[in-house]
Amino acid sequence: MTREENKITIRSDRDTDYVFMYKGEEVTLKAGSVVSVADGLKNVVFPTVKMKIMNNLIVVKEDCK
Repeated sequence: MTREENKITIRSDRDTDYVFMYKGEEVTLKAGSVVSVADGLKNVVFPTVKMKIMNNLIVVKEDCK
């Protein structure tokens, strides 16, 4: 797999910031922003949220109630 194929883009559709773990550190995805993860998801840990996964794009939605 090439580096470009392994790149993941995460987009927040939330009204609030979203925190996840990347390589053992907390990363904050600001509300309505986009972040790219260069080496795929093997080092990313997401809390349980409603999300939609489309190819290499993960859309983080508001928590399910």
